[in-house]
Amino acid sequence: MKLVSWNVNGIRACVRKGFLDYFNHIDADIFCIQETKLQEGQITLELNGYHQYWNYAERKGYSGTAIFSKKEPLAVTYGIELAEPDTEGRVITLEFANYYVVNVYTPNSKRDLTRLDYRLVWEDAMKEHLIKLNQHKPVIFCGDLNVAHHEIDLKNPKPNLGNSGFTFEERNKMTELLEAGFIDSFRYFYPDRTDVYTWWSYMSKVRERNIGWRIDYFLVSDNLKENLKDAHIHYDILGSDHCPIMLEVDID
Repeated sequence: MKLVSWNVNGIRACVRKGFLDYFNHIDADIFCIQETKLQEGQITLELNGYHQYWNYAERKGYSGTAIFSKKEPLAVTYGIELAEPDTEGRVITLEFANYYVVNVYTPNSKRDLTRLDYRLVWEDAMKEHLIKLNQHKPVIFCGDLNVAHHEIDLKNPKPNLGNSGFTFEERNKMTELLEAGFIDSFRYFYPDRTDVYTWWSYMSKVRERNIGWRIDYFLVSDNLKENLKDAHIHYDILGSDHCPIMLEVDID
C-alpha cells in the first residue's frame, strides 16, 4: 500500500501548478494533504475512485486538511480534544479494519514563538490521541509536523537553534512521541542520510541550493515495523514550498 502526504500550501494554487499530474501519476492508496487554505465549496476535485474527507478551518484561507482514500473507512473523525475548540481544521482520523490513518497539520509556533505555549499543549493532546488509538490497532500518522527533530534534519542547525520548528521544546515533544511507541519511517530506512528535506523557504535560490528542513513525516506504530517497505521524499516535485513524501507499507 502506498500513502502520500503533502503540505500543498493552498490546494487551489497547487492544482494550478500541477498537483493533479502528480496525484494521478503516483496512484496512492491514501493521499493526505495539509494547509488546504479554503472553505467548503471553493474547489471541486474530480478524483475518480477516491473517497474525499475535508476538514476546513473557520478562518478563511487558513490551515485545513484533507484525505483522499481508495478504500472507504469504517469511521471518520475530525479534530482532537483540546481545552479550547478545535477550529483550525488540523486533524482527520480514518479508521480501517486493521489500522488508523491520522493526517495532521501541526500549529507553527510563529517566528517570535508567541504560539509556542499553545503548540506544546497541542503536542500533548495529539500524543494522547495517538496513544489511545494505538491501544486498539496500529496507527499511521502523517503530515506537516512543523519540527526538525535532529540536526541532521535541516541544512543549517546551529544558526536555527531555538527558532520556531527547532526549539528544544518542540524537538523534545517529538522525542516523547516516538518513545511512546512510534517510528520515524524515513529514519528507520535512512538513519544517516543528509541533505534530503521536505520544506524550503520561498527566498531567492533557497530551494535551488537545497537549504531546507525535513518537517514532514510518516510516523508509524512500533508494531508495524516488520510491515514497512520503504519511505520516500519526492524533493523534485514542485507546486508548494513543501514536497510530497511517501510511505510503502504491507497492510490490508
